[in-house]
Amino acid sequence: MKLKERIFGFILLFVFLIVGLQILPSNMMYFRLIIGLTFGYVLSRSYTGFAGSVNRAYRTGSTKLMRTLMFMFVITSIATAAFLVFAEDITSYGLWINPINLGLIVGGVLFGIGMALSSCCASGVMTDIVTDLPRAGVTLIFFGIGVFVGFPLQSTQSWVTTSLFTSETGKKFSQGVFLPDWFKWDGLNGYLGAIVLTMIFAGIVVYLSYRYEQSRINKGTYVGVPSERVQDRKETLDVKTFSLSNESTINHVLTKPWTLQQGAFMLTILFVILMAVTKSGWGASTPYGIWVGKLLTVFGVSADSLASFTHQAPETFTASLLQNGVTVQNIGIMLGTLVFLLTSGQFKETVKSIPKLTMNGLAFYSLGGLLMGFGTRLSNGCNVGALYSPIAQFSLSGWIFLIALVAGGILGNKLAKAVNLD
Repeated sequence: MKLKERIFGFILLFVFLIVGLQILPSNMMYFRLIIGLTFGYVLSRSYTGFAGSVNRAYRTGSTKLMRTLMFMFVITSIATAAFLVFAEDITSYGLWINPINLGLIVGGVLFGIGMALSSCCASGVMTDIVTDLPRAGVTLIFFGIGVFVGFPLQSTQSWVTTSLFTSETGKKFSQGVFLPDWFKWDGLNGYLGAIVLTMIFAGIVVYLSYRYEQSRINKGTYVGVPSERVQDRKETLDVKTFSLSNESTINHVLTKPWTLQQGAFMLTILFVILMAVTKSGWGASTPYGIWVGKLLTVFGVSADSLASFTHQAPETFTASLLQNGVTVQNIGIMLGTLVFLLTSGQFKETVKSIPKLTMNGLAFYSLGGLLMGFGTRLSNGCNVGALYSPIAQFSLSGWIFLIALVAGGILGNKLAKAVNLD
């Protein structure tokens, strides 16, 4: 059965690539599909997700994923600096220098609560559509609704649009703070100082993570994460028995989970490639609200009415979804997850292990999706658009969002525990 799954997985990947080449309107959209497929594969094979950084720590005591994300943020920021340090016009890049305001904090807290209730995030919901359709499907529907109803606030409210603090370069984007502006004297136009400060911020998070995990161990409440134990197993490919027909070889090449560190390296490489080609960062959440608007047009709501409500252009709701790069990329993440499960021979057992959707779960996943979606409009982004991309591109807003996200994640997990969601 695993052989059939694997063969079908490779066939399906080939079909995705061929069909995408035929139906996508441009080479850029085709690139978005490929980068999305790869994101999905890496996230799935390395068991990496931004939601797990808080959820795993609260539920199991393990902070390994949080520490790994800090490592990823640092190496990605170093790679980003290589793009920007000699750029003639930094505004040629669509940097995620987000505003710092009440919306950023409230949105981060709401997103963190929703992330805990639904056990996923904006990018993770696309991988989970394949691995747990009932939970992720409900979450995605309400995530889209949250984004859609939040569009007006994102465009009109000063506490969401106006930054309380800004810097010289920040004024050229969304009025936020661009860390290199604080270190113009460092000999590298501020980027050396910004990298060092990023390392310090990441180091503080790593230190606090270690102390927290240590306290859980001392209290006897540390249980660890099963997937992390599997990832940490030292299994090497035996050259003596290497053969493409050998099950051990095939499992090592196609099934063996990548470590969190390997996943971080791969995600960094993909982020750098994405930035090099698109001159922007990684976003995920905005299309979910657009999908809701597109659905409403099917029921007779005009694009002009949607544009008036959301403060988006009417073309946003009339154009093909395949002309939206982030939509294509998100679809690619879902398809990349499917390819991984099939080529690794784990699709059937994964589908069999999907838990049934209970009324309790339905309520919490709906609320979780709604809070995450609405929160992204207040904070101008999600786990990638308000956290990863801003931090990687030296926006102070990303670190503030992280604090709010963790606070919200703790609150959400406490709520879930109080009502016995699990």
